[in-house]
Formats: sequence, structure tokens, C-alpha cells
Amino acid sequence: MADVAAPPHRVAVLALHGVYPFELGIPDRVFGSANGRYEVVTCSVDGRPVRSRSDFDIAVAHGPEVLETADTVVIPPCAIGAEGVCDAGRDALRRIRAGTRIVSLCTGSFVLAAAGLLDGRPATTHWYATEDFRRLFPAVRLDPDVLFVDDGDVLTAAGAASGVDLCLHLVRKDHGSEIANRVARVCVVPAWRDGGQAQYIERPVPAPTAASTAPAREWALDHLHLPLALSELAERAQMSGRTFARRFREEVGVSPGRWLIQQRVERARHLLESSDLPVDRIAGEVGFATAASLRQHLQAALGVSPAAYRRTFRARTPPARALSRSPEYPVSRALSGARSGR
Repeated sequence: MADVAAPPHRVAVLALHGVYPFELGIPDRVFGSANGRYEVVTCSVDGRPVRSRSDFDIAVAHGPEVLETADTVVIPPCAIGAEGVCDAGRDALRRIRAGTRIVSLCTGSFVLAAAGLLDGRPATTHWYATEDFRRLFPAVRLDPDVLFVDDGDVLTAAGAASGVDLCLHLVRKDHGSEIANRVARVCVVPAWRDGGQAQYIERPVPAPTAASTAPAREWALDHLHLPLALSELAERAQMSGRTFARRFREEVGVSPGRWLIQQRVERARHLLESSDLPVDRIAGEVGFATAASLRQHLQAALGVSPAAYRRTFRARTPPARALSRSPEYPVSRALSGARSGR
């Protein structure tokens, strides 16, 4: 049973032929774990079953009319060269109401670009499809090196797991970090990866005995209130500072310094939502030297002050309540994206 009084936010997932079943299931898995805050429905362009990229077809419960009632529309990926896919997706997207939030996962960005929705905007797609995307849609400001791009009412994610990151980002944006963290725990995924993190880190699979920065990261998360110099973290990992910094970037995709700032901002968000601690106390709890430093980093990350963030999410977030211990696992249905023309 939902723990919010407001009507659920309706998310419509548009399934196109050649859909990838994994990404198709992401919106329902993530949004469906938010205790009734979202209603997720899946549709096709004609209400009929769609072919998947696997060896089965997918039946959907709705036709394109649900796009007219959606608050958010999600386009999962498909085989981008599938005949007529982009045309069908572009026509279906014409049903969307003005102001509807539009999201693509992986090569679903090809459908948005074909509809002209990404012209002049920053966007991303799967790194493997970058060359084709740039050739077909030169008007799009493509950034192939990030996990996802949030451009307000239009958001795009890179491949596979970054779709989970983007959906969690939307939950956090809608309901704050406390709710997003609870959803992440239900889904057994990392609570937060920065959208600007590299989507592809080329490195060999480490040997079973290779040292890792993971224990040092785990220790750092328990001691965010401390200064946490790189040398101290490297010592805990029994590495030189240079080796630790290189290994850290290989494993996480960002530098240790940037990662620490991200974790401190995330912890501060949680405390702003879930406690009445003054801002200067929260700054100390998460390792920022002053309240001014916290304000600076929160403004850089989110574009708001601590006071404004607290007003927004303390007002939106109901009292914490445990999520269902046995959330229903979604049954995948269908989806995708690809090719050009307005």
C-alpha cells in the first residue's frame, strides 16, 4: 500500500520492435519499488506484441493512447537499424502532452533524436553507437563519455546499468535521497553514481589476488567527518599514493577527491532530509570544513542551497516507512530506439 496521498506519477514505457528485455524491465523495477509513488505502464505503438532482441516476443497491456496521460515517458533500446522503428517511435511520441518528461535508455536516444527532441541539446547514448549517432544527428550535442545527461525535461542514459542510475536519479530528483536510497536497497544496486562518471573504463579483468581500493572506500564512508587525505586512504589499501589513485580511477571511474566530494554531498542530502541538524553541524558531520563549503558543493551539484533543498524534500517526503520485504519482481514486456528525420 502506498504511503503517499498524492496520485502516483504515471510512467509510460514505449516498447518498440527489437527491444532489449533487460532495459525494458528497469523502469518498473526501480520506480515500482518506490511504495506506490509511481505507476508504470508499458505500451507499444499499436497495442500489439513486439519482437524482442532475445528469442521471444513480448505482449504489452496498452496501446499508444497511454502516452497521452503520462507524466514521464521512457524509451528503452532496441536494434537501432530495425526497419521502421524510428518512424514508428517518432509518430508515437507526437501523442505526448507538452511538459511531459522524456527519458531514453541506451540507444533509445536514437528515437528521441529522430523526433527532433534532442536538437541543440546535450545527450548521451551507448559508447558503441557514438559514430552512427553523430553521423545521423549532427545537431545533437552528444557526450559519449558519461553515464547519463539530465537536461531538465529530457534525459538520456548510456547502456544497460546506467539506465538504473538514471531512474534512481529521477526518484532522487522527485522525492529526495532518502527515498532513492531505500529504492536502491530493494533493488540491491549502488544508491548513487554521478551522471558525469565515465561510462566505459577500458581495463583488464584483475587477477583474483589483485589489491582493491574497495576496503579503503568502505572505511572512508564510515569516516566522512574526517579530512581523509589521499595518503591515508592509500596507506589503508597498502599502496603508494600514485598506485592507489590509478587503481581507484580504474575501479570507480573518478578520482578519489571527486568521489569523496560526491559521497559527502550525498550524505549531506540525507541529513538535510531526515534530520533537524543545523547546516553547520551537517557540514561537520560529512567532512566539509564549514557551512559555506557545504553550500558551495551543494550548489555546484544541485543548483540549490542547503536551506532550499531541505524545504523542498522535507515537505515532499512522508515519514520513513520500511519498504515491502518481498517486493514484487516485474515481468518484462517490451521496448527500443533508432534512426532519423522529423
